[in-house]
Amino acid sequence: MENSGVSISINDFVHNLEKPSKKWYLGVGVLTVIALFGMYALLRQFMEGQIITGMRDNVVWGIYTANFVFFMGLSYAGALISSISQLLRIKWTKPIVRIAELLTVSTLIVGAPFILFCLGRLDRIHYLLLYGRIQSPITWDVIAISTDLVFCIAFLYFTHIRDFAKLRDYPGLNVSNWRKKMYRYLALGYKGTKEQKKYLHQAHDIMAAIIIPTAIIAYSLLSLLFSMSLRPGWHSTIFSPYFVVTAGYSGVALLIVIMWIYRKNRKLETYITNLHFKYMSFALIMLTLIYGYFTFSEYLTDWYNQTETYHQLLHKLYDMNQFGWLSLFHFVFAFVVPIIVIGFPWFRSINMVTIVSLLIVIALWVKRYLIVVPTLETPYIPIQDIRPEYVHYSISWVEWALSISGIAVIVLIFTIASKWAPIIPVSEVADAHNLEKPKLLFKVRNDSTIKSQEDVVV
Repeated sequence: MENSGVSISINDFVHNLEKPSKKWYLGVGVLTVIALFGMYALLRQFMEGQIITGMRDNVVWGIYTANFVFFMGLSYAGALISSISQLLRIKWTKPIVRIAELLTVSTLIVGAPFILFCLGRLDRIHYLLLYGRIQSPITWDVIAISTDLVFCIAFLYFTHIRDFAKLRDYPGLNVSNWRKKMYRYLALGYKGTKEQKKYLHQAHDIMAAIIIPTAIIAYSLLSLLFSMSLRPGWHSTIFSPYFVVTAGYSGVALLIVIMWIYRKNRKLETYITNLHFKYMSFALIMLTLIYGYFTFSEYLTDWYNQTETYHQLLHKLYDMNQFGWLSLFHFVFAFVVPIIVIGFPWFRSINMVTIVSLLIVIALWVKRYLIVVPTLETPYIPIQDIRPEYVHYSISWVEWALSISGIAVIVLIFTIASKWAPIIPVSEVADAHNLEKPKLLFKVRNDSTIKSQEDVVV
């Protein structure tokens, strides 16, 4: 193995890669059952049709499209974080870039199929490839997502090669023989020579440089699916940058939550330090303000529009008997709470930042739902003498089952991937020379009592 020259070793992570515990098998089993239940729901939808969902003639999109936009945003955020870190050589991000990369790939794999679930005839999906119109944003979106998936998987693999080589050369690694053979195969003969390091770093840089514009273009194309229509709430010139900012906001928030989980369960305080929570919370508060500006601009232009349809849409969003409670939830937990908790040092602890981040993720999913459903429930032409269920959307058990199973699959990918290779990129961190002991990054008031690492003010 190559000598990194710093005090980090693959020894710190080998015990998590060896024989799984019963608790691990139980967790994987539960997640697999949830995923299979989602497959059962999909099979029922395929056999019986869209009638068993809440989607009807007016609301042709529902929670599936909200999930699609949400998961795609998380994926592109992870891609941007990891790629920018690579190109700018940001040392402090090295311990968390693999989490961002796994977030990119897992959410892209899970999120992309959700748009297909909206189709009434899944058996004709191949027509999109055979007869797709090049003028259609949907066709370009398929091309962009497929291309981005290939690039992101390649980038994730490139960042694993050096750690695969360390595991290949580790003496007495207590794993099955087929895994040892796979480590040997996936390492591609890497020996840590100067020339190999040079070529591998060049490959990282090339992929990162490709992924950044690909992710921005792909998510901008996704926004065009909405903004190129004339529907109220969608027809907006700011939708493309708004979607990109929202993606970054939700991605940073979820990354903080995942960092906290691994730091807590794997005892990674040496690697995922207070420094990471400090910088990530700073990024979160900046994105909160930018996201707030875009959201205010969106609602201001809708309010200023004098057409009856736009007024009906705003009424739906603010009426407590319709979507008012969801709008209030989004406003409180996407704007107010983050500014109070992160903006004031009295509340800014690692645990509090993590809780706020989780609430932000939920609030931004709610925002995706508010983008999709209220608009579709507000047609341009008034509808008379029609059944209420054809106008008002209600989520069915099939849609909930597929949504929950999608989350389970993402967690399952993280669970299996972190059992296959260290969740901390050992070689990258060793090169960064950024092994800092946990320390106080802000002064704590004299009357404060620190009971645990999580009580430290970030």
